[in-house]
Order: sequence, then C-alpha cells, then structure tokens
Amino acid sequence: MNLRLTESAGWRSLAEHVKQIGSRHLRELFAAEPQRFDHLSCRHGKLLIDYSKQRLSGETMRLLRELAEQADMAGWIERMRSGEAINHTENRGVGHTLLRAGAAAPPEVKTVLTRMQDFCERIHSGEWRGYSGERITDILNIGIGGSDLGPHMAAQALAAYQLPDTRVHFVSNLDGADLATMLDHLSPRTTLFVIASKTFTTLETITNARTARDWLLAASGDDKSVARHFVAASTNLKATSEFGIAPENVFEFWDWVGGRFSLWSAIGLSIALAVGFRNFEQLLAGAHDMDEHFFEAPFADNQPLTLALLALWNTNFLKAHSHGVFPYSHSLALLPAHLQQLEMESNGKHVDRQGLPVDIATAPILWGTAGTNGQHSFFQLLHQGSELVASDFIALAKSDFPLPGHHSGLLANCLAQSSALAFGQTQKEARQAGIPEALLPYRAFPGNQPSTTIVLPALTPFTLGQLIALYEHKVFCLGVLWNLNSFDQWGVELGKQLAGRLAPCLRGESPTDTLDSSTRGLIEHLRKFRN
Repeated sequence: MNLRLTESAGWRSLAEHVKQIGSRHLRELFAAEPQRFDHLSCRHGKLLIDYSKQRLSGETMRLLRELAEQADMAGWIERMRSGEAINHTENRGVGHTLLRAGAAAPPEVKTVLTRMQDFCERIHSGEWRGYSGERITDILNIGIGGSDLGPHMAAQALAAYQLPDTRVHFVSNLDGADLATMLDHLSPRTTLFVIASKTFTTLETITNARTARDWLLAASGDDKSVARHFVAASTNLKATSEFGIAPENVFEFWDWVGGRFSLWSAIGLSIALAVGFRNFEQLLAGAHDMDEHFFEAPFADNQPLTLALLALWNTNFLKAHSHGVFPYSHSLALLPAHLQQLEMESNGKHVDRQGLPVDIATAPILWGTAGTNGQHSFFQLLHQGSELVASDFIALAKSDFPLPGHHSGLLANCLAQSSALAFGQTQKEARQAGIPEALLPYRAFPGNQPSTTIVLPALTPFTLGQLIALYEHKVFCLGVLWNLNSFDQWGVELGKQLAGRLAPCLRGESPTDTLDSSTRGLIEHLRKFRN
C-alpha cells in the first residue's frame, strides 16, 4: 500500500463522521432508530451477530466498508486464499484454511488426518497399550502458546462431547508446579504424552517433556517404554527420534501453519483424542464453512469483516484501547485466553508492512472471562469506571449441559449486562426507583459502552469451528486495515533469547558483569536464596 490508509479519502470521511456521531449516546441512537437490530445485525446460517449496541449508524458502516475497499480487502483475501507469501518477513504463505478444506485439502494434509484418525481409533479401542499392557486412560498434552491454548480451549469447550474412557489434560508452564501437580494424579502405566512443538526445541515444552520421560522411566525401567507412551506433533524428526519417539508416531505439520492458527493441524491431536475423530472433523467442517462465507460473502454481510470494522471504529475513532470478551458459557471460559494470543500476537505491532512506524493505534488490549463470574469482579469498572471499553458478549441459545433452571438465568444476565452497559441509568430513573437523594450520584450509570452480541444456536464441534474461524478472519482483516503482517511474531523471540543468556547466570555458570544493574542485582538476590 503506497498511500497510508490514514491519508485516504475514506479515513478522512470517517474522521469527519466521528465528529458528528462519536458523542451521541446509545439512548439517542436507539430513539432515532428503534429498529436498529434489524439493519445492524448479520446472520450466517444460524450464527447471529448483533452490533446494534455499537456507537455507530448505518452510515458509519457504509463508510467503514468503503475504507475496506480502499485498503484492497478483496485483493488481500484472494492473496491469502491463493497461497501467496503474505507473511513477507518469513517468506511464507498463510495456509491454515487448507487444513480444514475437506475434499479440497492438499494431499499431505489428508495423509496426516488419516494417520491421526487411525491413531485415535487405536487409542479409543484399546488396541494401543502402555508398557504394562494396560490401556491408555489419560492423555497429557505438553506444549505452550498455540500448541496449548487452542487445543486446551477447544477440548474444554467440547466437554459435553468428551469420550467417557479418555481423560485429556494440558501442561504448558515451565514452573514445576504445573507438571508436578499433574503427574501426582496420573499413572505412568496408563498415561500417553502428546508433545506438541513444531521445532521440538521450545524451552518450556522440552523441559516438561524430559521431566515426564524421566517420570515414566523411573516407573518402567525400560527405555523402550518411551515409544509406547510418547507421540509428537512436530516437524523435527531428528529431535523426536533422539527423544525416543518412533517416526511413525510423529504427526507432521508445516511452516505455513502459524502456532496460533495450528489447532486445525496435528496440534489438534489432543482435541481428537478428547472428543473422537469424527467430532474433530466436525470442528474442521465448521471452520471451513466460515472460511467459505468469509471468502465469498459481500462486505455488507461478511461477519469476520464486520467484526474487524467494528474493532477499527472503536480503536481508532472512539479511542477504546481495551476490548473485553465475555462468553456466557463455562465451557468457553478459555476462549478469551486463546483470543488474547490470536489477536495481540498477530496485530500487536508498531511497524507496518513497509517497515515504517505505524501512525495509528493497532491491537487493543484483549481480556475477559466467562459470565456470570465477571459481573462479580471487574464489571463494576465497565459500568461506572472512567474508561471506554468495547465488548463482545457470546451466548448459546441452547445449553450444552442443560440443568433445570440454569440456562434461562444465564442468558438473562448476558442480555441484561449488554443492555445496562449500553443504556445505563440516569439519576432521574434512580430517583423514580426510590433511591434516596444522597445516593443518587452513586446509583447513576453513564452507559454508552459499546458491545456486540454473538449468538450460537448451541455449542457443538461445528459451531465452535465457526466461532474460532470467525475471529481468525477478523484478525486478518484488521491486519490488512492497519497494514500489518499479522502472521509473524518477532516480539516473542527477544525474550526467549535473553532467557537463554540469563539461565547460566542464575546457575552461577556465567558472569553477570555485562548485565544492567537491575538484572544483575536481581540475579544476585535470587542466588542467595537458591543456594
């Protein structure tokens, strides 16, 4: 893009438009347009996105879509779809949509999926046995980042589909407390470890994997038992072989699969083991359905693009630099954590595709938790704090665990919170409700906090696939609009490099005289207690 988007006619139009509408209250907007829901919502199949509680109008959306056209959004979508190396700093294409393309998937993807299916069937049928001859009852996924967050989130989200005889667990933290407390509850005779690491060199993952191997060998006393209890999702066959994993038990994926987009690949093996391979296929099918919608739908109906344009409006024009995600589903409790990596690792950049400093805010800070828990902690800030915070509410029309009397109350809270954030309560309304005069300032709620509500008909493997892909494509669209490469993550690497240099210093194996005084002082203090 030669001309910066902020210099385009579309951006200037939005900058003028926000002067007219940016200060208008949602009460006023709804009074002027009582039927906002009808034209400020979009559907794809049974998936509904209601953005009528956003601080905008139909004219705002028209201007935002024009901006997307000026950013050549359609061209960028086609570049990704065709496999062009749009990850230009690593000279790679972006092919995670190929992993879930069904019959149109590349042959190598189909081969790995067939191998995953065969492996899952061997585990679930009891054909695959541990070193003692007992069947596998527990799976422990060892990974970090995209090799943990995505599979962990999806496995928990699909708890209603969990197979009865297989329990799947996840460990990611380098802190020994994570792995040690997990191993305390497992048996080496019946536990299978899935080591999820593209390079098989990631410090946290390999440290945990070696400790798990030592734990197994202490029980079995036989190096050959490693091959019965360890498999890997990796590209480094040499390292996996040296670890003791048989080549036929290594499930491949490719450098065009970014970590935060990898749950659709062999990294998703733990998901398939948790819920069965057929349900994993449905997860892929749901994502593929959203891919086709994203690739083909016109801008006015395109759900991922709509979410991206709302985020751009809130971030760059209304100056909301924080975004909350609140799934009113305990099963989706880990979704905000997955989206934190997806959005902030992708678009948390201050340099554009030309290597120039960006001239606008990019990714907002994303955070959140499951409702209704958040209502009893940080929602106070949303209702009466001083910051503008945009929100996504996610609701299920039908519960995945339908206990009598629970789900209607959960949905009522979801709808009530988005309504209260939008419309608030005036002092006059509080007075009419009988609030004493002295308390009126404390019982007034300004409202005007923008939110979007996403409604799934139910939480199934298919709809979960749709939901995750919806957010993935939103991130891609924002990268196009902000002129960022959403598919590298060089900021992650610097801390890893520094940690590699500091570990010997903490062990007393390297001098500290070249370090800054703060780091040197902290190391000296820590070593006193470690020794």
